[in-house]
Amino acid sequence: MHDAKLDRRSLIAALAATGVAVMTGTDAIARAAARKPFFQRIGKPIGLQLYTLGDKPTQDLDGTLARLAAIGFTDIELPNFYNRTPAELRAAADKAGVRYSSIHMNMPGPFTGGALSLMSAPQEIADGLNTLGIHQVFLPLCPLPEGFSVPEGKSPQVAIGDALRAAGADHWKRTAALLNERGAALRPFGIRLGYHNHNMEFAPLDGGATGWDILIRETDPALVNFELDLGWTSAAGHDPVAELGRLKGRVKAVHVKDIKASTKTNFVMGQDPTEVGSGRLQWAKILPAALAAGVEHFYVEQEPPFTMDRLDAVTKSHAFLSRFVA
Repeated sequence: MHDAKLDRRSLIAALAATGVAVMTGTDAIARAAARKPFFQRIGKPIGLQLYTLGDKPTQDLDGTLARLAAIGFTDIELPNFYNRTPAELRAAADKAGVRYSSIHMNMPGPFTGGALSLMSAPQEIADGLNTLGIHQVFLPLCPLPEGFSVPEGKSPQVAIGDALRAAGADHWKRTAALLNERGAALRPFGIRLGYHNHNMEFAPLDGGATGWDILIRETDPALVNFELDLGWTSAAGHDPVAELGRLKGRVKAVHVKDIKASTKTNFVMGQDPTEVGSGRLQWAKILPAALAAGVEHFYVEQEPPFTMDRLDAVTKSHAFLSRFVA
């Protein structure tokens, strides 16, 4: 009997010890997971908006995509069609071992980079994007007011900002209506439409609202999502974390863009750019907030001017993000 009691005590002690060990092991696993780099922890690739590389893709698309794959960028967002056919673009991606997951499609004009624009027939857009393997489109710049021109002695950026302020709230309401119409036209083809911001959207309008407020309020969440440019949001004097919270469930992608502390708040596309991790954005807060908001793609993007070769700059950004714990 005495031995049996000891056995029971030993068993209870052993079970207790095992329980402690199991809890300790679970805690250790959780701590280890928390120490993993952010992108490794969430199982998502670090993407790149190809606009960052300027004319390199135009000059040598195959070589550029091969370099990006070697760096570790396998998730690519196209800024336009580079005056190539969708089949040519797809062949280059397949050869390099990268995939396109998004494309910017402009309004008709000089920036489309090919025959297709956001106003093309939905079937034509769908045919091209199906070849590319893309199901997400973003309008990268709001339509410019009718009759827009750049006055002599004024930069295009300032001219755009001035024209949008003069056009007022009605211009942003028309933009929201356009997005709803195009989103509805593309949806039956399995294509999602979204809007990519700069910092003009955050300029105060008469009445206190901003163009950004109007776009969020008047676009249909079932038809229009958003790509939040974190750098331009910060350049407008707004907190990217707050904007991600505001867009929860509607923000499908972000531009992972950093800017220097010297950037002054403005609404005319002005910033002092730098590589990701070298500027003022608080990535330890932003990246988890983006994940919580439902972001599916994280595209590194950097504006000119560059202080080093563009490929070296994106290599530096990738190296920072690939080891960053958040």
